[in-house]
Amino acid sequence: MGISTSSLYSALAKTVSRPPLPHPCDSTYSPGSDLDLDQNLADPLELLQECREVLRNRPAQLQRAFVQTGHGDGRQTIRVMQWNVLAQALGEGMDSFVQCPMDALNWAERKYLILQEILTYKPDIICLQEVDHYFDMFQPILASLGYQSSFCPKPWSPCLDVENNNGPDGCALFFNHKRFQSLNTTHLRLSAMMLKTNQIAIIAALRCQATGRAFCITVTHLKARSGWEVLRSAQGSDLLRNLRNVAHRIKTEEKAETDIPLIVCGDFNAEPSEDVYRNFATSSLGLDSAYKRLSTDGKTEPPYTTWKIRPSGESCHTLDYVWYSHRAFDVNAVLDFPTAEQIGPNRLPSYNYPSDHLSLVCDFSFKDPTLVS
Repeated sequence: MGISTSSLYSALAKTVSRPPLPHPCDSTYSPGSDLDLDQNLADPLELLQECREVLRNRPAQLQRAFVQTGHGDGRQTIRVMQWNVLAQALGEGMDSFVQCPMDALNWAERKYLILQEILTYKPDIICLQEVDHYFDMFQPILASLGYQSSFCPKPWSPCLDVENNNGPDGCALFFNHKRFQSLNTTHLRLSAMMLKTNQIAIIAALRCQATGRAFCITVTHLKARSGWEVLRSAQGSDLLRNLRNVAHRIKTEEKAETDIPLIVCGDFNAEPSEDVYRNFATSSLGLDSAYKRLSTDGKTEPPYTTWKIRPSGESCHTLDYVWYSHRAFDVNAVLDFPTAEQIGPNRLPSYNYPSDHLSLVCDFSFKDPTLVS
């Protein structure tokens, strides 16, 4: 399905055909060196239209709506996207989505589905997991739209076991450089029981240009699969400890009177019943889960954030979260999830959705500083 992209000649085609940046697979990629502040930025509406043109023979994009959950200052809204985009090597080589035709996963078109999702919701900050095309797709295209970024690959990425892979997958964090100033970026290799693990995180300290207020945004991806609950709990505790240390350091450097607020995005690979979830919910950092705002009681997570069919059967779970400092931020809106009927009987990924995880998108605004203190 779909059409060949080789005949396209446009801003997007020229962007993705630029020489990719060098990518040292055994190291992190430093932020700031990937964005030419003097370049002419691409038109996001033009790029979105091109995505739709490439995908015109595929089923229509899943229709999702924002649910208003608060009444914060809309003029200073910070829109955050959390998304496990599904590494291309894993989707084609290891994840065994038995109901998804292989041609639905071809990279020539799937990359446009991913871009369409991002361009549709226009996030100010983008937190991604399972990124294995950072240097040849995500970084150059999003840099052309004005995003500064940072990439942290897994030390032992399973993508490297797939033939014709594009390098290791990892976490990537992007932010609109016109809206935020970078203060500090920390790359973590998470520990468990004093041992380094294969899971990672990026903590970026940013200053909001509109308000002058500093905050930390984090992206992480914890250990997958049943049976690893204790390890995930330890990784979460290590992340919370590092968040506490980084926030304290930024508070000292900024001479701030109040604690530096946090937003933590991730594929935790953990249901709300797991210890790692409870540890975040009860942390002294004062974190709450933004997507609980969709529930009628304000205490329940959505029924699913990932839905797929593998040889072992159907898998429908809530694994992805956006945590935030509830004393410092209001949640103004969250993007609702498509229904089972909209997703379809073959579940995800599919011809009209590129990943087995659904994106989470939240609008935040700072609370009045006097209320925070």
